[in-house]
Amino acid sequence: MTSNTFHKLRDEIENGIITGGFEPGERLDETQLATRFGVSRTPIREALMQLSAIGLVEIRPRRGAVVVDPGPQYVFEMFEVMAELEGMAGASAARRHTPEDREALIQAHERCKAAAISRDSDAYYYENETFHHAIYTASHNRFLGEQCVTLHRRLRPYRRLQLRVGNRMNTSFDEHGAIVDSILAGESETARQRLRAHIVVQGDRFGDLVAHIQTMKAKPSTSAG
Repeated sequence: MTSNTFHKLRDEIENGIITGGFEPGERLDETQLATRFGVSRTPIREALMQLSAIGLVEIRPRRGAVVVDPGPQYVFEMFEVMAELEGMAGASAARRHTPEDREALIQAHERCKAAAISRDSDAYYYENETFHHAIYTASHNRFLGEQCVTLHRRLRPYRRLQLRVGNRMNTSFDEHGAIVDSILAGESETARQRLRAHIVVQGDRFGDLVAHIQTMKAKPSTSAG
């Protein structure tokens, strides 16, 4: 199984959890999931372990993987913290980026552009992930980068699905352009403000995502059978 195929499998299970195809407290049976998605139990097990690492699933003794609902308030609080961390990373990147960092950031931005043009929100999300990681690397603060990556991973399902709401993908790309400009110009405070706003708006629009999820819950789920 290729990494892209695995990501699609994991994202399908993730979508089922977020949109209510799998209910909080429900046990996710590896054999049933393997049959449903037409794969072996090995990638299912790996997907559940990854979902456990971001708090959507809890691995319990004698029960296996059980769906966990962190609740919208907790998710919003994570967005608040992420906004501050991203701002710090952007400010540091503006002061410390190297020519190699500059090239990596420009290339990541171009790949985001290609994904945005294709209107593939999931593809855009993963290029967006590379874009943000390029900023963390350019900050040359390993501890800060580790914290950003951890929180970025925790918020993945919400940020990924949020790109499907309204015009968020195109807006996100436009915000990236302004962020790149400020980092490459060495404008640390502007980079901080722009990156912080880039994440804060996602938290502010979290209500839009919740409403979108409620709409999806009202429709028959294709990802969860």
